[in-house]
Amino acid sequence: MGLFKYIANTYEYTNFFARLNLSSPILSNLKDNRYILNQDSQLVKQFKIPSQKNAAFTQLVKQYQEKLYWHIRRMVVEHEDANDVLQNSFIKIWNALDNFREDSQLYTWLYRIATNESLSFLEQKKRKQTSSFDDVAEVYGNSVKADSNFNANQLEWKLQLAIQQLPEKQKLVFNLRYFDEMTYEQISKILDTSEGALKASYHHAAKKVEEFIKTH
Repeated sequence: MGLFKYIANTYEYTNFFARLNLSSPILSNLKDNRYILNQDSQLVKQFKIPSQKNAAFTQLVKQYQEKLYWHIRRMVVEHEDANDVLQNSFIKIWNALDNFREDSQLYTWLYRIATNESLSFLEQKKRKQTSSFDDVAEVYGNSVKADSNFNANQLEWKLQLAIQQLPEKQKLVFNLRYFDEMTYEQISKILDTSEGALKASYHHAAKKVEEFIKTH
């Protein structure tokens, strides 16, 4: 390996481990967040007006499908499975949105539905394939390796393999925290788990991910 590539790789890993152990994620601009919340509130109001229902839902799908797709994909791994779970999630959202009372923010409600659909899918798949956690981790790890772009030497792929070794709850918390950059308060509303338990779960997950990457 050339000196420049060595330095570049060292810098990449150093920044990765630093971000992995951040006490708080990189948060979006507060003004942007307020704009999104206002926009979400308007979408919900429009959806409940029969003449605007389809247009409002189309806008909601356009706004959230990519985020929800990747949230689901990180859990179920396979593209086809992620698409199926995403479609089921939007069906559930369509059927339930009329009764959404805005006690919580729309995006946390959407993520909760997508999360529950992902976990249900994984549970069904686990029952069909195996009951052993180690075997399940190997199955998902092999799915990652089967990707045509897989490169075992690249950090992003090592990270994906590391994540597949985590128990489902830790994997879920890690993904929401690291990739979606949510606060523990936001994750708590999605998973209905205390912030203290989430902090512990993320800490254990981050340590396992770091150890895996350093040793592989």
